[in-house]
Amino acid sequence: MQINDIVARRLNGEERNLSEFGGRVLLIVNVASRCGFTPQYTGLEALYRKLGPRGFSVLGFPCNQFGAQEPGNEAEIGSFCDSSYGVTFPLFAKIEVNGPNTHPLYQHLKSEKPGLLGTQAIKWNFTKFLVDRQGNVVRRYAPNDKPEDIEADIVALL
Repeated sequence: MQINDIVARRLNGEERNLSEFGGRVLLIVNVASRCGFTPQYTGLEALYRKLGPRGFSVLGFPCNQFGAQEPGNEAEIGSFCDSSYGVTFPLFAKIEVNGPNTHPLYQHLKSEKPGLLGTQAIKWNFTKFLVDRQGNVVRRYAPNDKPEDIEADIVALL
């Protein structure tokens, strides 16, 4: 399976094939509105605005599996991200990133780039995966890795 083969639902309910992001460098992030890392939306949006014209996208996937920190529905998530952080990068419908209902995208990401000691589980919100233009999962970042600290890695792939 490749990322381009995966379908995900946007916040507006539209099913979208991730192939629409083919040829772009991607930073895929499981996000949440009520997390200590939520202010990272600012850095993610800054990267998207700065590097987007060069072929970069952030893809945000809300998840409520960690401390119930994403309790809202899709409309509430979209409204929060827009009003609080001015998010313009693509946001998707709420998914699960661990367990039996793990979204196929996260099954793929975790198998390609396991975490410490080979564990596949996502540990918390704002875990990030960097994907190159060919759809290869290049690196996995911990939730406390700030978006601005990842910029050099992204630029190297552009």
